[in-house]
Amino acid sequence: MDADSVQIFTQSPRMWRPTNHPQENFDRFKEARAEAGLGGVLCHALYLINLASPKDDFYEKSVAALANTVDVGCAIDAEGVVFHIGSHLGAGVEEGFDRAVAAMRVVLDRCSDTTWLLMENSAGTGDTVGRSIEELATLFERLDGHPRLGVCLDSCHLYASGYDVTDPAVLDALLDEVDREIGLDRLRALHVNDSAVALGSNRDRHANMEAGLLGKKLSVFLGNPRLQGLPAVLEVSGADGHGPNADEVAKAKKLHRAGVRNAKARARRARAKS
Repeated sequence: MDADSVQIFTQSPRMWRPTNHPQENFDRFKEARAEAGLGGVLCHALYLINLASPKDDFYEKSVAALANTVDVGCAIDAEGVVFHIGSHLGAGVEEGFDRAVAAMRVVLDRCSDTTWLLMENSAGTGDTVGRSIEELATLFERLDGHPRLGVCLDSCHLYASGYDVTDPAVLDALLDEVDREIGLDRLRALHVNDSAVALGSNRDRHANMEAGLLGKKLSVFLGNPRLQGLPAVLEVSGADGHGPNADEVAKAKKLHRAGVRNAKARARRARAKS
């Protein structure tokens, strides 16, 4: 596929029961990673997890499931465990913050210097927490800027929650906010997805590369100078519905090259005007 990074689930993403991995599985994975020359490995937590849930039984299962994913991530030396914070389900955003912070504090103690916990921004559907940089920054602050807490930015979710990542000025302002409120050194990974839904729609609907509303302008996100060198993974269906394939990776790399060229051209024009 000519991929440089990969994201995996450590168990079925839609079942609570964890997979009991033997040590030899971890060893084989690390060997295969080295042979493939992968520069970045991310683990994605279960879709079921809701750290902001007011329902105690669901909350406790969520904390346990995320802890298990972190344990596996540490065992394979993944760069990060990406997770959705969840929804307060009408209990109120402050209640959601309190629940999520307590859960994350438990899980962060299991992280390693290599394997961080990465908050993913949400599309803003319903009562979800983490729909804005401000909300992610609130969690970061309440966890005292834990040294193993970082962020994963999703291009589709940003667009759906009202950040037009196809506009260089808007994207620069967004990254300025991340730097000011959290720190760009805490931005550890990217999810690169086109969007099937409109700007600010608060709906999470990914589209294949160049098949959605971002189209070729997704190159603006991919080419931003401050987003270079990060593990970047696709979460798209691919042509056959079975996930990203070599064609989707090739399209993303082409968009990246175009974005880098365009960003350099904009910088030259800016210097010429000054």
